[in-house]
Amino acid sequence: MTSHTIPVGNNVLRVPPASPAAAAAYFGASLAHHTDVSDVAAALQADGDPGFVVLDSRSTASWDQGHVPGAVHLPTALIPEQAPGLLDPAVPVVTYCWGPGCDGGARAALALAELGYQVKEMLGGFEYWVREGFTFETWEGPRRRTADPLTAPADADDCGC
Repeated sequence: MTSHTIPVGNNVLRVPPASPAAAAAYFGASLAHHTDVSDVAAALQADGDPGFVVLDSRSTASWDQGHVPGAVHLPTALIPEQAPGLLDPAVPVVTYCWGPGCDGGARAALALAELGYQVKEMLGGFEYWVREGFTFETWEGPRRRTADPLTAPADADDCGC
């Protein structure tokens, strides 16, 4: 193995990268806990049962403003008392909240995990659902905005990742 000198001021490598085994464990665990809006949308749009339920953990006013079609509305504070009546413990749950600047989806996922549900958080939340151009529902009916070219592939259905 060749050693090299890290240039002064290089904060990227000031702390060396994890070993490949540690990186594989970390990223594998991350993918076990998270998914993204594109993968959720693709699964929901495919024929048949996607194998999970989507849960919006925001307030009623936020839900009315817009939500993922087919999502279950259950604000985080109500999860302990209402989840058992709304969710099948055998079906994984994908939680979301507003967006990447909000940890409400993670709090909802924690509350569900503590009740024994298998759960993932949808990274990007409702913000990125809308920004990537997916249809959403409001109290007035379905809506869709043009995809933001900074968050969605400009000329393809798939970013290739």
